Amino acid sequence: MRYLAIALAAMSATAPAEVGAGPIERYRPVVSRMVKAINAGDYDGIRRDFAQVMREALPPAKLVPFFKGMSSTYGRIVKLEAGRFVPPLTAVFPARFERGVLDIKIVLDQNDKIVGLWFLPHAAALPVPERHETKLWLPFSGSWLVFWGGDTRELNQHHDVPNQRYAFDFLVVDKKGETHKGQGKSNEDYHAFGKPILAPADGVVTDVIRGVRDNVPGSMNPYSALGNAVIVRHLRYEVSVFAHLKLGSIKVKVADRIKAGQIIGLCGNSGNSSEPHLHYHLQNTPVIQDGTGIKCRFANVVVRRNGTKQTRRDYSPVKGDIVRSEQVASEKTGPG
Repeated sequence: MRYLAIALAAMSATAPAEVGAGPIERYRPVVSRMVKAINAGDYDGIRRDFAQVMREALPPAKLVPFFKGMSSTYGRIVKLEAGRFVPPLTAVFPARFERGVLDIKIVLDQNDKIVGLWFLPHAAALPVPERHETKLWLPFSGSWLVFWGGDTRELNQHHDVPNQRYAFDFLVVDKKGETHKGQGKSNEDYHAFGKPILAPADGVVTDVIRGVRDNVPGSMNPYSALGNAVIVRHLRYEVSVFAHLKLGSIKVKVADRIKAGQIIGLCGNSGNSSEPHLHYHLQNTPVIQDGTGIKCRFANVVVRRNGTKQTRRDYSPVKGDIVRSEQVASEKTGPG
């Protein structure tokens, strides 16, 4: 394992900070070709999909002894498990060898060439609750539109990203269905901008990101994708993520114990956001890139759609819903 770590340190140093990204389907054929070459001892084949930066970092003089040593230690790869995409750049594939399991971690550039490659001790997947135990309230007061939300790609643009599979984008619209007044050239024109964002349940703040400026509407910041953000752990494997908050508005800090309905910040337009809105999702770890999304069901939701209104007690909103929380007299906590 010591030799493995030394070799991989050379590999990791070659990966650039920004490269293209994509769903897991981009990565699978590349990894499958590499596994076939590893098992055949085809060292030229292993380098087939290397970008130039990888070829320079791992010439045959380094590559051949590394893969010979790995095969001697672990044997052949007998099964490549289904991988997972780790936004924004990486995929991880557990590989079952004859004598152990390693995780193949790979980064591709925009041409599907390998620019980062690691063979790491296998990390078992974290548990993912089939249904969250935490009683969740909508993370705002008043009525908001579900712009993205639901269980399919058509309803939810987040669907193919594992930790955001059940994420929501919430906006505020007026009676005409518009998200802004006038031409919407400034953030202040948008009805959601500056509105309070509330904790949906009791929890402990694990992470806070501050200092990201709000975008001019129509401009996005993929370099700081979450923007100003807060992460709150409710239970061990139930963690809320709030993104795109307004610069300077976050009212909590790491390790704070917060209550349902407490203001954590204001809606903004920071990060990978084209107009003011709240991105919210639930996942199984506070480590963003390692998370798996959990479907959210909110308590006491008043839902308006196509001119009708109904109250749902345990509801996961979908695209097109206009939703607000309804506080009932029997409830002790929750947004007022």
